[in-house]
Amino acid sequence: MKLQQLRYIWEVVRHDLNVSATAQSLYTSQPGISKQIRLLEDELGVEIFSRSGKHLTQVTPAGERIIESAIEILRKAEGIKRIAQEFSSEKSGSLTIATTHTQARYSLPKMISEFITHYPDVALHMHQGSPTQIAKMAAEGAADFAIATEGLEEYTDLVIMPCYRWNRCVIVPKSHPLSSLKEVSLEVLAEQPLVTYVHGFTGRSKLDSAFYAKGLDPKIVFTAADADVIKTYVRLGLGVGIIANMAFDENADSDLVKINIGDLFEPSITRIAFRKGSFLRGFMYEFIEKFAPHLTKDVVNKAIEYQGKPEFSSLFDNIELPTY
Repeated sequence: MKLQQLRYIWEVVRHDLNVSATAQSLYTSQPGISKQIRLLEDELGVEIFSRSGKHLTQVTPAGERIIESAIEILRKAEGIKRIAQEFSSEKSGSLTIATTHTQARYSLPKMISEFITHYPDVALHMHQGSPTQIAKMAAEGAADFAIATEGLEEYTDLVIMPCYRWNRCVIVPKSHPLSSLKEVSLEVLAEQPLVTYVHGFTGRSKLDSAFYAKGLDPKIVFTAADADVIKTYVRLGLGVGIIANMAFDENADSDLVKINIGDLFEPSITRIAFRKGSFLRGFMYEFIEKFAPHLTKDVVNKAIEYQGKPEFSSLFDNIELPTY
């Protein structure tokens, strides 16, 4: 049994049993992967995959158990590599972040610039996607950290920690009838055509819940995952925008008017997550603390230790999260 064979069966599952796509992603040949899977099955004496001709059709019951164990072995092997790297070159390596557009565009740039200055030999890679895609990347080990407001709780094998609270604001062109208001109510907003985030992005659920609680049916005419796109269509007069506070720039958005919403919407919490059992290198702890200063190495280690236990929720009870 070889690590390469275990990696192949896991990657085949990740690619929906498409051996050709798996080979392409691993820069190897389709026959080579098929051969190694057959050799592993012959050695183990069971089939990992059911077949129809040359095509894999499903994972067998034995295969499901084998793949679960293979994932654990691959994770431990990756952890061993990281331990060795930590002692051989503690300030070099790579760090992969999966996050949404809002985080990548507005909350991360300054911190990442400082991190790169301090760790010039750490290659930092950023992937953007939906909260569900981001969480999946972290759960499968394709990303070291996932940073998002929604979607992380769908995966039980992640350690999830709160970073900061944030709320929303209303934006309109200067010529809009609402531009003279200092505050706006949900009732007034419900009468307007609204431009905001798509479902599942940037705390959209909090917005929907606020209207629903008051029995209001908002007229949402346009949605996007990107605050910059939302602002573009507000400028075109498509409707009243509702975006994250952090996405409004006094200088870049000087042609728009920001209207205070008070406590109309419940604040959302942005969180950072990583896969359980991950070995965190020194610069990874520092990345977390730079992004969320209350998440010191000691707190992160306690979060790992308490994950799934009653002590976990109380770990953050006395921590006042920053608000943006």
